[in-house]
Amino acid sequence: MEITTEQRQALDLWRRVTVSAVRSDAPDLTARQTAVLMTVHLSPGPHTVRGLASQLAVGKPAITRALDTLSRLELLQRRRDPQDGRNVLVEKTPKGGDFLADFGSRITGLRSLETGGAQLSM
Repeated sequence: MEITTEQRQALDLWRRVTVSAVRSDAPDLTARQTAVLMTVHLSPGPHTVRGLASQLAVGKPAITRALDTLSRLELLQRRRDPQDGRNVLVEKTPKGGDFLADFGSRITGLRSLETGGAQLSM
């Protein structure tokens, strides 16, 4: 299968964003950790391990491992559901919001450089 020009541009943008993130002082998250973080911050809750596993089509142990790291980094937090103490809710944190805002700025900044005609080589 041949990569189209549009696909190549999209992939190159993703590469440049990834390289920029790796070079920064921000935590270097896996794709799964990033997906969990974005899902909690960008989609309506409440979020649970079971719900996240279903949304992302991965096992609950994989979500738990991602949450262990994201909680340790204070990008997400877990809290017992006050309505049902058996459930654990996964919630946003200000630090996680800041992380995603910075990541979004990287994407839009690199994208605007691309559409403005400037080339950024990484």
